[in-house]
Amino acid sequence: MNAEDKWISSDPRTGKLVIRFCVKGFSKQFFISTGLKDTKRNREITRSKRDAIANDIVLERFDPTLDSYKFSPAGKDSKVSIVAEVKPKYQYNILQLWHKFTDFQETQLEQTTILGRYVYIKNYCDRLPTLALDEASVIRDWLVKNTGNFTAQLILVYFSNCCQWAVDSRLISDNPFEKLILKKRRTKVEESDLRAFTLQQRDAIIKTFENHDLYSHYTAIVKFLFWTGCRPGEAFALCWDDISTDCCKISITKSCNKYKILKSTKNNRKRIFPTKKGSKLQRLLLSLQTENSSGLVFLSRSGLPMTSDLFKPCWYGYTSKQGGKTYRYMGVVQELAAQEIVPYLKPYSTRHTFATWAISSGVSPDKVALWIGDTVQTVLRFYCHPNVVEAECPDF
Repeated sequence: MNAEDKWISSDPRTGKLVIRFCVKGFSKQFFISTGLKDTKRNREITRSKRDAIANDIVLERFDPTLDSYKFSPAGKDSKVSIVAEVKPKYQYNILQLWHKFTDFQETQLEQTTILGRYVYIKNYCDRLPTLALDEASVIRDWLVKNTGNFTAQLILVYFSNCCQWAVDSRLISDNPFEKLILKKRRTKVEESDLRAFTLQQRDAIIKTFENHDLYSHYTAIVKFLFWTGCRPGEAFALCWDDISTDCCKISITKSCNKYKILKSTKNNRKRIFPTKKGSKLQRLLLSLQTENSSGLVFLSRSGLPMTSDLFKPCWYGYTSKQGGKTYRYMGVVQELAAQEIVPYLKPYSTRHTFATWAISSGVSPDKVALWIGDTVQTVLRFYCHPNVVEAECPDF
């Protein structure tokens, strides 16, 4: 077939010309049997009809019933058939709506949310067996079968939100995902997510970092996390402009995610973390200062801005594939856990450790809440660990 005969072919069974084509907004293919034998003259006739259809598509007046494009009179052999729904209920599929929804949300949400969750869900669209909105139940069944309950629930909720936005924007008439959202399973928060290190364990981690051949560079940020209770992303975003000249006041106003994008703190709470002269924290910051201190306080060993992806290897470890084999290299805390010196807890547990021991040392929950940028209710709920608070407290 040459370019002149685009859409036109000869049916190998009957030897008669047919037109096959797709139209944007319709999920499947249209098919017209001309009833004309494959001759030079009949190809010219078929091209004329094909061109008329193409013009109608461009001018947005395409007739999806195909009644306007019948070949008549053409005898009893002339027939029109549609291999698809004649008139789809929805003008858009879920991926097209998701792009529009994301474009709208970009004006409402943090860029980190768009790059993270919205792109994540868009990538799932590429794996779905269908994008048609009238096959929403097929999408749900595939998600249930091929993903975990949490992921399936999350994507269906977002698809429902997207379609509800499309309804409100008059892009579609109804929300096909509205009644397909899965019931949320009750999940228990893992105990390790709420645990704190003891002070002896904290100090063992710091000492190991100090003496580590590979990761000693990260001792400063580990100390800072343990001694302030700030979130890792907040430490990654900390600049020298945020710290007073005497290093006794630290302004925590922003955070940094794995995409190296700055945003506000998790709950938009800006705060000042105070520390007294002569404290461990003040001495640490003074030791990091130089005559021309500017920019970020904490950098990676290679001088890059810190992110969770760069911090993970020194805390947890990493894997490497060489010669078809996979090698596992443990980070500081994972290695200490393997030696049963400390339990393995995530970096966020530095925050739990600070808040828990601050309260245990007699600091009021409202003051701790102010220091770490949280509510008193959250502090009382998550940071008062009986097994720690009831223990005998060494010098904090």
